[in-house]
Amino acid sequence: MKVTMFHLMPHRELPDDFTKRYSSVWVEPEFNDLATPEQAGRFYNETLDELIFAARAGLDGVCVNEHHQNAYGFFVNPNIMGGVLARATNEFAPDTAIIQMGATLTTSQPPIRVAEEYAVIDCISGGRLVAGLPLGSAMDVNCTYGVKPITQRERYYEAHDLVLKAWASKEPFQFNGKYTKLPYVNLWPRPIQQPPPVWIPGVGSYSTWEFTAKNNHCYCFLSFFGADSAVAGMNGFWELGDTLGLDRNPYRAGFLQTVCVAETDEQAEKQFGKHVEYFYHNGQHHDPRYFMPPGHQDYLSLEKALRSGSHLNFTKLVANIKKMKYKDFVDKGFVIAGSPATVREQIVSAMKRLNVGNLMALLQFGSMPHDLTLQNIDLFAREVYPEVKKLFADSGWAHEWWPERLGGTAPALRLGHNGRSATATGLAVTDTLSAT
Repeated sequence: MKVTMFHLMPHRELPDDFTKRYSSVWVEPEFNDLATPEQAGRFYNETLDELIFAARAGLDGVCVNEHHQNAYGFFVNPNIMGGVLARATNEFAPDTAIIQMGATLTTSQPPIRVAEEYAVIDCISGGRLVAGLPLGSAMDVNCTYGVKPITQRERYYEAHDLVLKAWASKEPFQFNGKYTKLPYVNLWPRPIQQPPPVWIPGVGSYSTWEFTAKNNHCYCFLSFFGADSAVAGMNGFWELGDTLGLDRNPYRAGFLQTVCVAETDEQAEKQFGKHVEYFYHNGQHHDPRYFMPPGHQDYLSLEKALRSGSHLNFTKLVANIKKMKYKDFVDKGFVIAGSPATVREQIVSAMKRLNVGNLMALLQFGSMPHDLTLQNIDLFAREVYPEVKKLFADSGWAHEWWPERLGGTAPALRLGHNGRSATATGLAVTDTLSAT
């Protein structure tokens, strides 16, 4: 098992009446009403310190991501943070993967910028980059960056192909896509890894499963609702892989889990209870107008979600969050919390059920202060991680989605997102939406 620390860098000090003043944590909260630049600077520095602390504590990787105009997560450009983390870990944590989960392709214009900045991080880190290539949430891409929902996925496919071709091509080329037209693509610098391993974050969309599987990328289920609610989704992903002739290598998938570790189960509630409730009551405060505008979810995924009932189940789940308390979140598995023994047992059980070989542990969330976050990371790294990392160690599976320098293996034959065969270099993009 590869175990990494995932960080959102949320607003940790929202006022008690926040949800009454704003209908959503995304899009409409006013910075000048809720924060100051000095406060944001403190959050950024504390976040970097926490991630560096996790690397120093020996976790396999550190994860950052991208969001815009919100109090849920302040990472507007994860590559700034990734560059800092790459340099800071070179000396004392050279075995730590820098996982960008990641730079949103559809909000980067032109998307070749993502290929460039990721290459910089890979060079600085000496080949430790994991390249997350997210489609992006509707709040970030459609509502705040103005991309038409109906075009988002098509833009994403084209941008993905451009990035992979830029990394793999041995000489300059023209790119004449529908949304991006570049007369001369001549990438400087080139990444050390050829190519870096690619992780695709998602929340259960069938089209994302299909795209990830056909390109032989790693699918990462970013859920805040625990393994119970993710079983059907992960089963769907593995069953789709079966139809495509892919193996059930657990390293082909990742899962995000909120984790709190204390000396005892009772102490966990005392230390983390109010921060768990803050995170779910404020951080998951969504307005459906922003969360899922018409066109953001493509027809195939929407049809399957409606027929399976998963769309309705998710809607009910989110609607009930405001009524839930710490014990509810723990009992339902949204949060794995308690003594090291309790946390170890529940994590191993959850990852086995999901057949997932990459755990992204959310060790800072909501209003959790800096000192408590460091305690959580420390206890997790010392008392939980050594046991959890043994999972799948004797399975015989090779990790094709991890930097080779850190023990990963060269990727096997890939498929293009159109399902056609391709080489491991990622040049599956010769027959795609992008005419090059």
